[in-house]
Amino acid sequence: MSHNTSLRRASEEHSSSSGARRGGADVLLAAALWGTTGTVRTFADGASPYSIAAVRIIIGGLVLLALAASTRGGAGLRRLLGNRRNLPLVGLGAVAITVYQTAFFVAAGRTGVAVGTVVTIGGAPVFSGVIGLLARRSVLTGRWAIATTGAVAGCALLVGGGRDAGAEPLGIGLALLSGLSYAVYATVASVLITRGEEDRAVAGALFAAAALPLVPVLLAGPTGWLLTGSGALIALYLGVVTTGGGYLLFARGLRTTPATTATTLTLAEPAVAAVLGTVLLGERLGGAALGGLVLLAASLVVIVAPARRNRRGKGAKGGGEGAQRGNELV
Repeated sequence: MSHNTSLRRASEEHSSSSGARRGGADVLLAAALWGTTGTVRTFADGASPYSIAAVRIIIGGLVLLALAASTRGGAGLRRLLGNRRNLPLVGLGAVAITVYQTAFFVAAGRTGVAVGTVVTIGGAPVFSGVIGLLARRSVLTGRWAIATTGAVAGCALLVGGGRDAGAEPLGIGLALLSGLSYAVYATVASVLITRGEEDRAVAGALFAAAALPLVPVLLAGPTGWLLTGSGALIALYLGVVTTGGGYLLFARGLRTTPATTATTLTLAEPAVAAVLGTVLLGERLGGAALGGLVLLAASLVVIVAPARRNRRGKGAKGGGEGAQRGNELV
C-alpha cells in the first residue's frame, strides 16, 4: 500500500468518525428538545394528552413541509415523492408516526406514565436492533448491547424509581406497540436518507402525511386552550421547536448515525425531563432515580465515544457502523 493511499484512507476514516460524532450530537440535541415537552405541557391548562399530541404533529408537520419546500425550490421533496419506490416507505413512516404518538398516550392513560414511558422508550432501541438485523442494515455489537442495556436500565430506574407503578396488560401492549412504531419510523427515515434523499425532504414528507389523520383528533378534543395567549405559545413551542426542530435534527443525525444507535441515544429524553422537573416543577428524585440518571448518562457516553482502533488502523466495530450498510428495506 502506497503512502498516499494510507493517508487517504486515514483521512476518510477520520472524516467518517467526525461525521458520526456530529450525527450523535444532533440526535442527543433532538432528545433534549423532546425532553422539555413534559414540563411545558403542565402549563397548558385544559389541554388533553390527545390534543397535545395532535397539535405537535400538525404544526410540526407544516413547519417541516415548509422547510422542505423552500430548500432549493423543493427539489429534494419533488425527487423524494417522484420516485415510486419511496412512496410505500413514506406511507409506512407516516402511519408509524401516528401510531406511536397515539398508542403512547393511550398506554400512559391505562398503565401510568411511568410504566408507559419505560416500556415505550426502553423498547424502541430493542425493536430497532431487531429490525436492523432482519433488514440487514446493521451489525449489533457487544458495545451497542452493553450501552443499550445500561441505558434502558437507567431509564427504568429514573422514571420508576421510588414510585409505585401498576402494570395493566393492555396498556403494556400499547406501550410496546408505540416503541415498535417509533423504531419503524426511525428505520424508514434512515433508509430514505441513506438512499440519498434530503433529510429535510424526508422529515417534511413523513410528518406532513402523519398530520392528516390527526386533524380530526385535534378537533374532537378540547381546543379552547389554543385560543389563549399562553396556550398558543405552548402549541407553537411544541410544534415548531420540539417537533419541527427536534425531528429535523434527528433526521440530520441519521445521515451518519444508524437507526439502532440513534434510538438508543434518544433515551436521553427522560433524563432531560427529570432534570427539568426537579429544577422547574419542584419534583424530587430518590436514590434509585439518581442512580438511574448516572447509569443512563454513562451508557450514552459509551455509545457516542470514539471506537478504539486496532494495530492496522481500522476502526473497531462500534455502534456507529451500519449507517452506510444495506440501505434497502423495501
